[in-house]
Amino acid sequence: MSERIYSMEFFPPKTAEGAAKLRETRRQLAQLKPKFFSVTFGAGGSTRDRTLETVLEIQAEGQAAAPHLSCIGSTRENIRDILETYKANGIRHIVALRGDQPSGVADPGEFRYANELVAFIRAETGDWFDIEVAAYPEVHPQARNHDDDLRNFKRKVDAGANAAITQYFFNADAYLYFRDECEAAGIAIPIVPGIMPISNYGQLARFSAMCGAEIPRWLAKKLENYYDDNAAIKAFGLDFVTGMCERLLAAGAPGLHFYTLNQAGLTSTLWQRLGL
Repeated sequence: MSERIYSMEFFPPKTAEGAAKLRETRRQLAQLKPKFFSVTFGAGGSTRDRTLETVLEIQAEGQAAAPHLSCIGSTRENIRDILETYKANGIRHIVALRGDQPSGVADPGEFRYANELVAFIRAETGDWFDIEVAAYPEVHPQARNHDDDLRNFKRKVDAGANAAITQYFFNADAYLYFRDECEAAGIAIPIVPGIMPISNYGQLARFSAMCGAEIPRWLAKKLENYYDDNAAIKAFGLDFVTGMCERLLAAGAPGLHFYTLNQAGLTSTLWQRLGL
């Protein structure tokens, strides 16, 4: 098996205080030597400059950085500008997404789907970038049906994606079944599970409702049972997520991608428990 890929995700901070806090988080997490740090891109490119700023800072610190790029609300011209800026700064890795439509914006932009963005990046820059795309083991919330979603994923791969990172999930079987289906469909790229540490049940329930990630009923009931006892939620969450990651790695997952929410603690603990 090729070398496993362990990576971590941040969002661009909105304030100087947030930026200072993220620097400290990165300092702690860089000691774990992840393969790369990725940085999200707000709805409709709303964080474009902050994404670039954060990515260049990560690079200056000697870490590999992978900016997210989403096509909703974008034009060929502004995507071309962003790609040229990244190339000029030696960035070799991009996470290409459709992205969320900002509320109140009717125009999706010149790209409707991520496969069109991937094809455009390849046409403009050849093999310069490693391109990651998103995968949805529990089906994209806006997909018409399961088979349609799998076809959409294959289109992104056929357009030139090198690897995929999944939406987070709490059911290892959903990932394993999805991976087997992809193999059967002739999809041969690494599909890295996205891992969300559990720290706050209310926040997790909100995120999950928005992005279509299912919290299994037994897990939701268990977390609800702790009410506002965040220490108990974190302790139980660490045990549960560690066990799920162990199962995924034992079943041959090509790595893990941690959604850090700009915090170091839980990701560090999971990393150490898993002996990465």
